[in-house]
Amino acid sequence: MKQWGLELEEPFQHGNVSVVVPAGDAVLKIQWPHRESEHEAAALESWAGDGAVQLLEHDPARYALLLERCRPGTHLSEAGPQAALEALIGLLPRTWKPAGPPFRPLAEEAAWWVGYLPEDWERAGRPFERSLLDAAVSALEELAPTQGEQVLVHQDLHGENVLAAEREPWLVIDPKPLAGEREFGLASIIRSFELGHSERDVVGRLDRLTSELGLDRERARGWALGQTIAWSVDSDYRSSHLDTARWLLQAT
Repeated sequence: MKQWGLELEEPFQHGNVSVVVPAGDAVLKIQWPHRESEHEAAALESWAGDGAVQLLEHDPARYALLLERCRPGTHLSEAGPQAALEALIGLLPRTWKPAGPPFRPLAEEAAWWVGYLPEDWERAGRPFERSLLDAAVSALEELAPTQGEQVLVHQDLHGENVLAAEREPWLVIDPKPLAGEREFGLASIIRSFELGHSERDVVGRLDRLTSELGLDRERARGWALGQTIAWSVDSDYRSSHLDTARWLLQAT
């Protein structure tokens, strides 16, 4: 972009909601409007580079972010399940900054999930058992109004959204921010199939994360179950997510 004097290189392989292009020591990220990432820039500003990639410039009118480039940029998942989980346990508390507006409250997001889940489940042809849907909805309804301190949580933090860098060994990227309690921030890691996909793996991550971070296991289990089902109906990873939800339902 001319305004930032960038010399653009070949784009990285892009995801579903953005195009990412390296430019020297920076990376240009162009988003298309999306509910989950609408306050990405604000999240990066809040983190201020503490365990996360730095925001260098932001043009909200063009949905453009100029970010610190991570080199070598390998994904944390490539470090192996145990090393990756250890790194995430170290990073998580650094990302839990006190949060309020403009970040959407987790209670509001949970109510949105509850509102559309039964209809989407029917529309999709009842792709999984009703008991699993009911358990997820009940968890979301019970947890939302009884939360603890509200902090900035990255609702899609996993081994593919942390990159190897020079400034720090690992930096968090691609925040999908909400303001919610810490236990919710474990959900995406608990279901991170790239870190191992079996009942033992999922329950092991639940147990280790809650134990080492001093969090409520039952609340973390409920949030992981609820969000995993909310994100499963139209997901390319539905089968894996449903496995995870069933294992969590049994992990009492």
